[in-house]
Amino acid sequence: MVALFRWLIDQAMLFARFVYPLLRSQPLWLIPYLIATVIIWGLLSLVIGKDQTDLLGSGVPQIEAILKDQHRMKWWPVLWKKFVGGLLAICPGLFLGREGPCIQMGAAIGQGMGERLFHADREENKLLLSCGVAAGLAAAFSAPLAGTMFLLEEITFRFQIREWLTALAAAISADLMTVLVYGTRPCLWLPVNFNLPPVAYPWLILFGLVLGVLAWCYQYCLLNSRVWYRHCTHLPSKVQPLLPLLLVIPVGLLDVNLLGGSHMLIDHLIALPSHSAAFASLFGLLSIYFVVRFVGSMLSYGALLATLLMHLHLLAAGNYINLVVIGMAAYFGAIEKAPFTAICLLTEMVGTMEQILPMLIVTFISYTVNDLLGGRPIYAALREEMFGLDQTS
Repeated sequence: MVALFRWLIDQAMLFARFVYPLLRSQPLWLIPYLIATVIIWGLLSLVIGKDQTDLLGSGVPQIEAILKDQHRMKWWPVLWKKFVGGLLAICPGLFLGREGPCIQMGAAIGQGMGERLFHADREENKLLLSCGVAAGLAAAFSAPLAGTMFLLEEITFRFQIREWLTALAAAISADLMTVLVYGTRPCLWLPVNFNLPPVAYPWLILFGLVLGVLAWCYQYCLLNSRVWYRHCTHLPSKVQPLLPLLLVIPVGLLDVNLLGGSHMLIDHLIALPSHSAAFASLFGLLSIYFVVRFVGSMLSYGALLATLLMHLHLLAAGNYINLVVIGMAAYFGAIEKAPFTAICLLTEMVGTMEQILPMLIVTFISYTVNDLLGGRPIYAALREEMFGLDQTS
């Protein structure tokens, strides 16, 4: 199911690369495209319906609440609505990752198998739901180790053999299914051909400090976004979701690579001319990306630092990609407060273990800085906001 979800999103991004150049060259086509966007918004509203508790956001806070007996989930409506609704939201180009829907769909399948197939008791149902979490993330990024580590580090906060072993089995089986669709190539294969030289290591400290501060800023913006939305009193609540769908269109006209869940942007950044002679234009372009796409900004941070170090002759052009990978791992690890998951995920996604030490250094520093600033695990904070404080944790 996740492999199909990924494939449909990939096809939508390929369509976006075709349609947005057409919209730039023939602006009249914007009229039917706007009408199609409004239709998508209408369909999305119908799919979500009135009871939005299980369908808001990534779905991970809801899963945490279920495992803490703070919430119950009807697995079948969540499964099909998350699949259809996720496609309707991501395919037009919203800055949304696919990991959240995949995790929640995996959890719903795990719960459904427990109830319908195994007739499991409450605790076994929780275990199967947990296995679905690991399997969902594993299938989303072809990363079974990261899927299992995410469950332990971010969801259950336990390392019990019965739990991690069954979750790992589920993650491996889910990854095997994606291999049938996508083959054995890593999900985000990047040609990391050179190790980062020792001369660049002192700059990793500064890199980690900056990423830690920006991770805290990201958390602050995300956790306060609902409050800011409530102040949009001039727009009815039902119409507010239409606003981001419409705002995506000018972003796509600016650069279609900015749309979606970052994969097109990563490929585009890697293809940019990474030599010192192109420093001025490259730095300006990456700065625009940073401003336009804060959600995908972990990519721009790494690329911006790499470009600056190349300009100062402190980093070879061949190491440009190294800092892009390191920046993704460190930023994710700091925001999620899940450094082990971040390292495993980027290692499996990129398909190399060459950069583990610098990834560990920068991730540790950024995590610590965000923690000192008062940052919290993002999913736990969202769960507390949705379902109330957990006095036992």
